[in-house]
Amino acid sequence: MLVLVCYDVCTETQASRRRLRRVAKVCEGIGQRVQKSVFECQLDIAKFEALERELLAEIDPKTDCLRLYRIPATRGYEVLEH
Repeated sequence: MLVLVCYDVCTETQASRRRLRRVAKVCEGIGQRVQKSVFECQLDIAKFEALERELLAEIDPKTDCLRLYRIPATRGYEVLEH
């Protein structure tokens, strides 16, 4: 399945900037960056669940935002690049 990972990590402190780098590194290891904090990932359900756990362990839910969108495979779907 195609998964779109979007995040917004607070960068006001040195610790939060490190957290941002860790989140980005997790995503870079598994997907294709399409914007600064948006990644496309082709994953099976096990890898999706592992990615979700890993990212949730990195973020601070009080100050950060994380969204994982599962995009179902449909006939005729393709990613358009500009």
